Amino acid sequence: MNDLKAQIEIESSRAAQLSKEAMRAFAVRNLAQGKALMKQAVDAGRNCQDLIQEYNQTLSPPSRLS
Repeated sequence: MNDLKAQIEIESSRAAQLSKEAMRAFAVRNLAQGKALMKQAVDAGRNCQDLIQEYNQTLSPPSRLS
């Protein structure tokens, strides 16, 4: 579980850093690089969301079907 938390932190930081780099690239009109970096940031954000969902499932007791 701690490993999952660490992965979430890493992926979250990665998404934020890539987004910042993309914004810097856009600011200097380097649109191709900005677009590529933003795509990587979005992918990292989605990976982070998946990890959070996985983490939350480890916290929740399994549901019982009646």
